[in-house]
Amino acid sequence: MATTLTAPPAAALRHSPVENVLGVATGVVLASLGVHLLSAAHAVTGGTAGLALLLSYSTALPFGVLYCLVNAPFFLLAVRSKGWAFTVRSIAAVAALSAVSAVLPALLPLGEISPVTGVVVGNLLVGVALLILFRHGTSLGGFGILALILQDRRGWRAGYVQMTLDIAVVTAALAVVPVTNVLISAAGAILLNLVLALNHRPGRYLAH
Repeated sequence: MATTLTAPPAAALRHSPVENVLGVATGVVLASLGVHLLSAAHAVTGGTAGLALLLSYSTALPFGVLYCLVNAPFFLLAVRSKGWAFTVRSIAAVAALSAVSAVLPALLPLGEISPVTGVVVGNLLVGVALLILFRHGTSLGGFGILALILQDRRGWRAGYVQMTLDIAVVTAALAVVPVTNVLISAAGAILLNLVLALNHRPGRYLAH
């Protein structure tokens, strides 16, 4: 007699608390490394991380402080739309990323690197980091929160939503970053969001 394979119960698909902590920690470290490479290449990326990085080039405030400030308004949206658990986890991830980013230059000093290398590797790291965080019910705030809300409510893929917003941020970099770096950064932002669009689809990954 043929055996029918059925999906495991929903409870079996949930991540344990330990898995969530390790997953979020992995995402934060990868995102910090990505931002570190982008900064060393004097490039930008999308999202609030890219916006904070862009502002750090033209102000005296460090990336970590700017990143927290830029994300603050989006957490109000997250509370109403995604709930307190998601919001608290996201705030913790943003705070951790700010802290790790503050000490990483001293722990892992980088010399001058090629803009292409910094943008490609940096954006791939940030993209994979966001994918890990999304799958553990967490985000790095900002555009990621908005993209997830629109995916849940409208069925729009989070990667494509965020790609549109990210390109706007990268375009704004023309004010403080050389044109060549901006063009490379735009390609990097598209690469980052393709990672999300191709791998983070509703129903594809059920564990949370």
